[in-house]
Amino acid sequence: MDVRITHLYPDLMSIYGDRGNVLTLAQRARWRGITAEVREHQAGETLDPDWADLYFFGGGQDVGQDVVSRDLEGPNGEALRSSLAGGAAALSVCGGYQLLGREYVPAEGPSIPGLGVLDVTTRAGSKRFVNNLLAEAAQGTLIGFENHSGRTYLGPGARPLATVLVGHGNNGEDKTEGAVQGKIVGTYCHGSVLPKNPWLADLLLTWGFQRRHGPVTLEPLDDTEELAAQRSAVEVARTRP
Repeated sequence: MDVRITHLYPDLMSIYGDRGNVLTLAQRARWRGITAEVREHQAGETLDPDWADLYFFGGGQDVGQDVVSRDLEGPNGEALRSSLAGGAAALSVCGGYQLLGREYVPAEGPSIPGLGVLDVTTRAGSKRFVNNLLAEAAQGTLIGFENHSGRTYLGPGARPLATVLVGHGNNGEDKTEGAVQGKIVGTYCHGSVLPKNPWLADLLLTWGFQRRHGPVTLEPLDDTEELAAQRSAVEVARTRP
């Protein structure tokens, strides 16, 4: 069995340790004896909608997001929509999360259209949310670090990934963090998020495997070190303002 992972726009959308999410997905597959192949997709290249089982789409600076947004307005956007509709899974963080939504509404100027595969809308806020982010999901604890000024609001097609315990999450108002729609996950957790939240990494891998291999039950791993890192990060989040 194998898994194919595409890292979207790694030169423009991979800040605050986001690349570690791709490393984690590949390594957790390999620890189980599963072949993992990773490809990087850059702006201007042609995206193959049939190759990837799983996408990672990280955060970026405003200039990088502008370049990526323009790239997704053309054939690459249609290819990514087609791939996700065809069963590929995706993890998107911060700017990537926003760009998979319906639109980003800046403080000034016209709205920036998103890919529309997540039923979320993001509006610019006047205050930047920067701190540890602790939330609770149905599958377990979610811990990371947020750094964003966007306020993301979920529509009826998406459900929250988790409920905020410490930090701000999607918008600082409704205690929601991230979004899940089909096999697509969005979150504001940098850090990177997957090394300290192995349940989320394995959920994404399971979804990715399903595209070509059907239902799969992953062999459990010894996550002693990962969970120790999670506990340490949770303690920091609970004790720091």
